[in-house]
Amino acid sequence: MPAKHIRFDWAIKRLLRNKANYVVLEGFLSELLYQDITIKTLLESESNQQTQDDKSNRVDLIAETANSELILIEVQNNSQLDYFHRMLYGVSQLVTEYLEKGQEYGEIRKVYSVNIVYFNLGKGKDYIYRLNSEFVGVNSGDTLELTKAQERKFNLEKVADIFPEYYLLKVRNFQGAAKTTLQEWIYFLKNSEIKEEFGAKGMVEAKETLRVNNLSDKERTAYNRYMDNKSYEASILSTQEFEAQWQIEQIEEEKMIAREEGIQQGREEGREEGSQQRTIAIARSCKQQGLDTETIMAITQLSREDIKAL
Repeated sequence: MPAKHIRFDWAIKRLLRNKANYVVLEGFLSELLYQDITIKTLLESESNQQTQDDKSNRVDLIAETANSELILIEVQNNSQLDYFHRMLYGVSQLVTEYLEKGQEYGEIRKVYSVNIVYFNLGKGKDYIYRLNSEFVGVNSGDTLELTKAQERKFNLEKVADIFPEYYLLKVRNFQGAAKTTLQEWIYFLKNSEIKEEFGAKGMVEAKETLRVNNLSDKERTAYNRYMDNKSYEASILSTQEFEAQWQIEQIEEEKMIAREEGIQQGREEGREEGSQQRTIAIARSCKQQGLDTETIMAITQLSREDIKAL
């Protein structure tokens, strides 16, 4: 039977803030960002202050890397329609908060926003989405590049290196077995399980550090209570999603019925209007041929007034 491991969001709350466990976070971030990440320290800031409502639904952490870049990691459990806006807000706060007054704009730090969500955010089938900024010519299609002077002064290779990068991990979209080292981390995020054969960066340490059996009795009690709450919230969320989908389907069905009724009614009205036009045409032809009104009335069933109006 595989060992049980701690959910990543709870690990961030309790274990991964310990400097001795930075290697676990470094491994995850290195695999995700495709570069070797070394965490210098974890920061507290206005952007990751939690309200009482946030505490059970959201977990966040700000890491400062060895080269002074900032990585904001957020885990969101419950559905939030404006979460894209929240991502922007959190990064914007970091950008301004860590630029001291009087500093040049060139001192703005590179920010990575890593967002792990356990709900259906937006419409997309992939489980990892990345947003980075490039200036692309509207007419020529070329990518705007830095000048040599800018490269030397700011020690950058491209314009996108200045702007924040966003990573969105839609954990529930991941299916199947882990075939790459990054997928091993995604598998863990979804299933809270680290298989023995996993060899991604940080996984060896995570296998031991994040074992439920390694928790103290007090921590295990708190963790079990936390997981019970998560199960309850997941049940409520699943019910809400089902009801919302059912309502959408009902609305679509009602729209379809209304369209079909409208089409049928239109056909019937069209047939009636066509029949009426043909009757009028016959009456007009009869009148042109000199038939009297009484005869035309008998043939067409039109009223005397209708025939006189022709």
